[in-house]
Amino acid sequence: MATQLPSKILIIGATGNIGKYITNAIVSAKPPIAQQISIFTSQATASNPSKQALLTSWKSQGVTVVTGDLSNADDVKKAYSGIDTVISCLGRNALLRQIELLKLAEESKDVQWFFPSEYGTDIEYDASSKDEKPHQNKLRVREFIRDNLNRVQCTYVVTGPYIDMFLPLVPVAEDAGGFDTKSKRAVVIGSGDEKIGFTTMPDVGKLVAAALRHPEASVGKVLKVQSFVTTPNSIVAEFERQTGTKWTVDHTSNQKLREVEKEKWDANSPIATLYTLKRIWAEGGTLYDKTDNEALGLKPEDMEPLSAAVNRAVNGEGY
Repeated sequence: MATQLPSKILIIGATGNIGKYITNAIVSAKPPIAQQISIFTSQATASNPSKQALLTSWKSQGVTVVTGDLSNADDVKKAYSGIDTVISCLGRNALLRQIELLKLAEESKDVQWFFPSEYGTDIEYDASSKDEKPHQNKLRVREFIRDNLNRVQCTYVVTGPYIDMFLPLVPVAEDAGGFDTKSKRAVVIGSGDEKIGFTTMPDVGKLVAAALRHPEASVGKVLKVQSFVTTPNSIVAEFERQTGTKWTVDHTSNQKLREVEKEKWDANSPIATLYTLKRIWAEGGTLYDKTDNEALGLKPEDMEPLSAAVNRAVNGEGY
């Protein structure tokens, strides 16, 4: 696999928030990355009216839809038959289910390459990363891979925060920062001049597709990739440029963010994770001397700019 392109790809979680971007990029890649692309999904998702347009589009492009129960080992084994590359796009709440998926991949005779769902924040950025609560499930998956996988090779595509999800100002968590296009108001962490590395959600797909196309640079690697580096103040300036309006800007200090973060975790709040991630990003946990974009054949001009993500937000396009 280290010298060969994938032949038959199976995508798990294809219709989810990030999965649809990854799947679209792989399906539409020119020239084609693989001979066969399949997605594994539940019968409920396959019959969900809200998913039909997406699934129909993929089927028209030659994608095979395999239905089954992710928690049923026989269903997974059947889906793995003939597959050499598995791409997991499972969401945060389902990350630990990957341990069984990886175990079955190692036991299979066909699967050689596995992409765990690592898109997002770097969970091994520095010595403090191991103690961050939102990282624990991904860390357990990495530990399982290190201790138990011998035949199957893995690739981690670490993208940092998705700018598309970073932008919205969440009403119940305004002090965590964000940008509200209706009120033309922004809340930024710290001074607003701190740099953050971002990836747009379409670019996550592009980066995974590039990793598949360059196995010599990606097999067995932790890839640190991103679309661009910017600051919250630069984001405000871009919103002002595109809306033609001066925005109101409020600030949350780093200390205040840490205090609220602790309060949310102490209260078992479901939005505690958001505060932790916003704090990690604001404190530089997305910055690198060099990314792996170039090793995947991607230049800065190949990636979406900040203006594209802001434009989608201004136009009310969801993700």
